[in-house]
Amino acid sequence: MSAQAGAAGLAGAEAATTGGLERAGPAPVRIVVAYGFWLFLLSDIIMFSALFASYAVLSGQTAGGPSGRELFELRHVGIETLCLLFSSYTCGLGVVAIERRRLGLFYVCFALTFALGATFLGLEVSEFVGLVARGAGPSRSAFLSAFFSLVGLHGAHVTAGLLWLIFMVAQTAAKGPRDFVRRRLLCFSLFWHALDIIWVALLTLVYLMGAR
Repeated sequence: MSAQAGAAGLAGAEAATTGGLERAGPAPVRIVVAYGFWLFLLSDIIMFSALFASYAVLSGQTAGGPSGRELFELRHVGIETLCLLFSSYTCGLGVVAIERRRLGLFYVCFALTFALGATFLGLEVSEFVGLVARGAGPSRSAFLSAFFSLVGLHGAHVTAGLLWLIFMVAQTAAKGPRDFVRRRLLCFSLFWHALDIIWVALLTLVYLMGAR
């Protein structure tokens, strides 16, 4: 009798466990999106790490051409850095505003983010044009090839971020602060902050150490 009761209890527990698993269902969309986007950011950071390592190896290979000390203007780079750091701040304020359904403040913050990001990009392009005009293009030496590859890739990411920002503002205006819109805005803000972190590392390794 006790054996039958034990078997019945075991079967009931197993059924309850199975039923609980069936009721649990798939993970929420916000968890899946967050997990997938973090994987994307990590893969991006690995790619930048490889370029940082290449630059560290090639930074002294000037082939008789100009070095970073002769080329880099820290005042120019300082203005770029301030633009990008403040754009990250206004981006964060914009995400907080959309979470609180304050659309007016959101639009202002993201307009400032775009303006600061575009200014940063314009300064970077003007730096590249100036270097090429001085005969310090990417084909001049291994050092300059590594420099243009690393800094140029970061600039390409900023360009993609600005296009993404325009799309998100348009989508917010069309759809309002719905859940999926706020999730996408959060992903955008993580991407933009990651660009800030990469730039700080780039500023230290490329510009500050290179100008010594």
